[in-house]
Formats: sequence, structure tokens, C-alpha cells
Amino acid sequence: MNVVLITIISLGALGTLSAIILYFVAQKFKVFEDPRIDQVEEVLPAANCGGCGFPGCRAFAEALVKADDISNLNCPVGGADTMSAAAGILGKEVAAAAPMVAVVRCNGTCDNRPKTSKYDGASSCTIASSLYGGETGCSYGCLGLGECVDACNFNAMYMDEKTGLPVIIEDNCVSCGACVTACPKNIIELRKKGPKSRRIYVSCVNKDKGAPAKKACSAACIGCGKCVKTCPFEAITLENNLAYIDYEKCKLCRKCVDVCPTNAITELNFPPKKPKVETAEAAE
Repeated sequence: MNVVLITIISLGALGTLSAIILYFVAQKFKVFEDPRIDQVEEVLPAANCGGCGFPGCRAFAEALVKADDISNLNCPVGGADTMSAAAGILGKEVAAAAPMVAVVRCNGTCDNRPKTSKYDGASSCTIASSLYGGETGCSYGCLGLGECVDACNFNAMYMDEKTGLPVIIEDNCVSCGACVTACPKNIIELRKKGPKSRRIYVSCVNKDKGAPAKKACSAACIGCGKCVKTCPFEAITLENNLAYIDYEKCKLCRKCVDVCPTNAITELNFPPKKPKVETAEAAE
């Protein structure tokens, strides 16, 4: 009986001593976590889309708390309201970021870019892109297999069966960038939404010279440079036979749209232009 009692007392004492040691060890190596991280995480949208550049909202909240300046950090899903709420918790200031939206920089529809072959492999843009250039003469354009649509978690995209191209649903797009990352052809870009959702951009990524590009797609940029010469704001550059419009410099004057011989420049959400009325002197 004494042996059993001694054993119980010994084990109890050993357990108590171990608990005390573990407590002090835990206190010694305890990692302090700022309680503001939980507060900031609560105001984030919990989309965990990675659009902020961090692996989930928790990581983004930690980055916001640790950063001295949060002006370069942004939650594309939550937008200005979310960032203002987070800044209020942290007692920091943040400038309102211009809303962004995804655009598809390819106008190679079935009419503009006729098929020259038929792909019969896995329904994956990444796999198809690694195997060959595509079903048309343009090896730069959209493959039409919808990997970008599958990557979107916000129902902001769908594949247009008539054109064979993805379509962005602007009201649903949160500019998380998932579709940009998913596209192996790099034809999707995040651009400023623009005033009244008006945007102008070159819907082509073909870097071939003019004649081959035009042969592959009737709506391809042929690198003629007319848009560059016409732009009064120096917003357009020409590199590798391809024009690009800088949305930071573009003033949406639409002069480039008028001079493009292949209609490779897309203008969205603009009112129709008024027809020019010839004066009597011009008629003479």
C-alpha cells in the first residue's frame, strides 16, 4: 500500500514540476502577437485571393500592422473603404488607390483570326501553350480554353462562344489578378478603371512584323506607329512592333483610335462620336 501511495505522490510531484517548467519555458519563448492584427483581419474581405500580394488576409493584416507606411499596400477586393477602415485601426494614413479592372488584350475573334488547325489535347491553356502556338496563325493570342475563367473566384469572367475569347464582367471584377497569373499568354492586364469606367488600350500582344501579324489576325497591331505620332500626351510607345498605351499618361482623347488602320485599339464605355458635319467652304 505504501509503495502505491509513494508512486502516486512521486508521479504527482513530477507532473507538477514538469508543468511548472513548461510554463516558464512557454513564457520565455512566448511570441507576442499584436492584437491589432485580429482587428485588421476582421475588416478585410476574407477572400484570401492573393491580390494584395500576400498569402491570405491574415498575412496581409500582419503586413499592415508591421509597416510604418501602408501607402504601397492595397486590398483590391475591399477597395478604398476597407483600406480606410484598416488605416483607422492602425492610426495611419492611406491614399485612396485608383480602382483597377482586368482587360483582355486580344481581339483575335473567330472572324479576325481564322483557325488553321484543331487542338485535341487537354483542356488547359498552360498545357496547350507548352505544346504549340495555338489553333491559328497567331502564336501570341488567346488559346480560348478558359483557364482564366476557372481561376476567377468572383464570377467576373466567362468565355464567349461566338468570339472564343474571355469576357470581363466589370461589376464583378475585384482586380485580384488571378486571371492575369493564370494566362500563359499574358494577354490579360490590370488597368485603371478610368473615369466613368472609360478605358483605351491596345487589344493585341502580337510582336510579329506588320505583314505577318496582319495575315495571322486582321485586328492585329502592325506597328505602324500612327498612334504614337498622333498622341499629344506621349502616352503611347512602340516596342517590338507592338504599341502600348500607358494608362497613367492617357487622357482618353481617342485620337489614337481614329488613326489605327486595323482597329487594334479598344475604347470602352465611351459615348458614340458625333458625325463630322462638312461646312459649305469645305464642300466647295
